[in-house]
Amino acid sequence: MPVPDFILELRRHIGHAPLWLPAVTAVVRRDDELLLVRRSDTGAWAPITGIMDPGEEPAVTAAREALEETGVRIRVDRLAAVTSGIEVTHVNGDEAVYLDHTFACTWLDGDPYPADDESVEVAWWPTSALPPMTPYLLDRIDAALSDETATRFRRAPTV
Repeated sequence: MPVPDFILELRRHIGHAPLWLPAVTAVVRRDDELLLVRRSDTGAWAPITGIMDPGEEPAVTAAREALEETGVRIRVDRLAAVTSGIEVTHVNGDEAVYLDHTFACTWLDGDPYPADDESVEVAWWPTSALPPMTPYLLDRIDAALSDETATRFRRAPTV
């Protein structure tokens, strides 16, 4: 589901006004490869991302989004980064400010495919040859692939 029902209901009341939304990024690794999706809204490559449902635990969201978007089961290994203040204006004009929880994850099983309409392509990419991505997505990937044990906490740069 591209936009959760609870957000559609909120949008009926507030239109395109900014929403503060908790979200996740699942950086899924299989050996020296990362699972990436080509987004249907922008055409850009990205790790798996998604909005948390009300009351949902962030790591559960990461595993759910991986299954819903790519058809693969993952293990959530650690919280790699928390980034606040990610301002986005979506292609439909909706504005949001995200609090992202980036998780380092490991592929368990399943052959990836575009399992919903959020992605047009899903592929494994060598960690040494990733496609072009925004600096903030590359920063999330860097945090997830690092050997750090502590979570990185940061504020998103103003664009």
